[in-house]
Amino acid sequence: MTSRALAVLDAFDASAPRLTLTEIAERSGTPLTTTHRLLAELTGWGALSRRDDGRYEIGRKLWDLGLLAPVQLELRQLASPFLLDVHTATRDTVHLAVRDGPSALYVERISGRESVPVVSQVGSRLPLHATGVGKVLLASAPDDVVAEVLAAPSRATRHTVVDPARLSRELAEVRRRGWARTAEEMSLGTASVAVPVRVERAGTTVVAAALGIVVPSHRRDLARLVPVLEVAARGIGRALARTAPFR
Repeated sequence: MTSRALAVLDAFDASAPRLTLTEIAERSGTPLTTTHRLLAELTGWGALSRRDDGRYEIGRKLWDLGLLAPVQLELRQLASPFLLDVHTATRDTVHLAVRDGPSALYVERISGRESVPVVSQVGSRLPLHATGVGKVLLASAPDDVVAEVLAAPSRATRHTVVDPARLSRELAEVRRRGWARTAEEMSLGTASVAVPVRVERAGTTVVAAALGIVVPSHRRDLARLVPVLEVAARGIGRALARTAPFR
């Protein structure tokens, strides 16, 4: 029954955050009567919430538990002051992300009324090859992860780079210059620039996260934002190095 309950929860994703009983049964491969019983139990516990229109969505209980995950709790606490400094200086949307398989997992986002609208949210996963923070993380990823992404890159907009050869050249350039940029690859009307957050321990340097800014696509000063990001990234890296080994 545990596996069936997990299958019910796994039916929800970014493209389907609200589902009916029938949709959940179909997406989870669970019989309708079993799904109905599991939904009642999960709703009673707080894992799911039932809306007035009869559809279900993820409940507050799972959100509260998710915030206890080390990647959320520790990294967000350490990095938030630095992200706030970047946002105060630029007034643009600031992202912090870590790699989760072939995706960029967004662990923090700060934006304001002047910031350009973006599709990312805290906890969302976006393709590594189509975002600024994602390209930074992909450039430092193991060879098998890079090969997986290059084998079948998805197209989010007409500007998304999906040619494996061109992506390989871009990743080499990211490694060489130390930062990445995108132009309308994830969302039309936006551009981004991102840098790695490096942590040094015992003579070894690892890329623990990526820090980025999203701006309107007509902006032409992306390179000038890099030093601001690099200062903040170094601060986050030093803070992480003083903590327990980053997970």
